[in-house]
Amino acid sequence: MVKVRVLLVDDDPLVRAGLQIILSSSEQLDVVGEAADGAEAVAAIHECRPDVVLMDIRMPEMDGIAATSAIRSLPNPPHVIVLTTFQADDQVLGALRAGADGFLLKDTPPTEIVNAVLQVAAGEAMLSPSVTRTLLSHLGNDELADRRKLAAERLTSLTDREREVANAVGSGASNADIAASLFMSEATVKAHVSRLLTKLGVSNRVQVAILVHDAQR
Repeated sequence: MVKVRVLLVDDDPLVRAGLQIILSSSEQLDVVGEAADGAEAVAAIHECRPDVVLMDIRMPEMDGIAATSAIRSLPNPPHVIVLTTFQADDQVLGALRAGADGFLLKDTPPTEIVNAVLQVAAGEAMLSPSVTRTLLSHLGNDELADRRKLAAERLTSLTDREREVANAVGSGASNADIAASLFMSEATVKAHVSRLLTKLGVSNRVQVAILVHDAQR
């Protein structure tokens, strides 16, 4: 069995130790490295080659938003899940815009943390529909008209079917949910999502959701 390789990034060694214990309880996961700040995290990517990075947001030197942006700009970057103490704040939204695949609260139950890492490693976004709605409703109104216009223009490149898939992704639906609602196979949904990322010039499902939301505001 090929294990999912995980890098832990947090400036608190006790948090890293706790995550190490939680993730090591799963036979499907392998913690391949740790970092105490964003700069160390970026450097560790080349050495550890993780599939998923668990990234604290608030850190000295380089915070989780800057580190996520730097990591997502690398060739074949790993997935990033940001760790936070608040469900919806500007820093979480900044990390998602920078390319994070989702976020986890630091008091999330251990089994849910393991499932989240496996889910993101499989290409899903770590955002439930309810959390997606809550989070996107907190997006700021700065330059709202410009964001709406830009998002709408980018979405015009989609076919009707692709737009249906994009709207479903925007609601936080999983591939399985989209397949059931649109009467197609999960493999077809995955193909549509891959084309969406390419056409829209985004790196993951969360950014598709943000674009869809911006276009509808």
